[in-house]
Amino acid sequence: MTIKSLLLGSAAALAAVSGAQAADAIVAAEPEPMEYVRVCDAFGTGYFYIPGTETCLKIGGFIRFQTSFGPNEVNGRQGWGDAGTSDWDSFSRAYISFDAKSDTEFGTLTGFFAAEFNADNDTDAGDSRIDVDEAYIQLGGLKAGFFYSWWDKGLNGESDSLGNVTEFNSIAYLYDGGSFQAGIAIDELEGATTKNNGVGVEAIVSATVGGVSFDLLGGYDTEVEEGAIRALLSADLGPGTFQLAGIWASDPNAYWNASEWTVAASYAFKATDKLKITPGAQYWGDYKFNSDLDRWRAGLTLDYAITEGLATRVSVQYNKEDINATTDRDFVSGFVRLQRNF
Repeated sequence: MTIKSLLLGSAAALAAVSGAQAADAIVAAEPEPMEYVRVCDAFGTGYFYIPGTETCLKIGGFIRFQTSFGPNEVNGRQGWGDAGTSDWDSFSRAYISFDAKSDTEFGTLTGFFAAEFNADNDTDAGDSRIDVDEAYIQLGGLKAGFFYSWWDKGLNGESDSLGNVTEFNSIAYLYDGGSFQAGIAIDELEGATTKNNGVGVEAIVSATVGGVSFDLLGGYDTEVEEGAIRALLSADLGPGTFQLAGIWASDPNAYWNASEWTVAASYAFKATDKLKITPGAQYWGDYKFNSDLDRWRAGLTLDYAITEGLATRVSVQYNKEDINATTDRDFVSGFVRLQRNF
């Protein structure tokens, strides 16, 4: 072996070793660990942890298609804009809500937002709209924001009307003792009466014993200096739930302006696991705060669960009301609804 061959062989061996070491030095970076969404069961079903936080979020909502019928009305079947003056009308609605909760040293902290997207018809201005349904902050029993008041609670079915304006920008506190609750709320009444920015006060006490619950609610409108009181009883009776409610008002106010007094009742009969049948009725005495006028309504509501997350509701109501001391009218109203909940 010559010196030249020895040098060439050594150089080749050194290059091979160097190449192997260089290859070993190239190491692919390991992927960073991914933080998957975790289920949060501290506040019920449907919540998950927002990644990187201890806040739990629940997203929910529904898609609704509904056809309503009744007498021709200037404001249409759905009650906004110039939605037509026909005796029937169809519309669609999308509702979405975001509910964020976390535990604090002061109790559960909640931030809630919900919006409605309504589509009646795009042929006229105002026929479709986006509406903030609720937006509020709650810490323990203290609640502040735009939300439904206790006047929004009604009976099962579709035969009753137990509140005038039921949603305000408010500050409320509710003490929850389990079977006993008591609360007070301060409401801004902007637009609820003929005056400007009025203030309203609500107070409620409720109790539950076994299958029976009772609410006593009062509201006082400081602008018109009038108020209303409402009592509502709910009891499990046989295969269903019986409910009875009554309202008395001193004069028209933001919380109740339909009549001096009214009484309503319903019975939600659970016929099967999927079908619920609810007859109901309501009578308005001294309608429009006129002792010569009255009004009543009676009807039937059917709820049927088609499958998980999909249900239908059909409501038919017979109405009779006094227009004035010498004229009255009677008519049939109601709707057929299909709704997908999620």
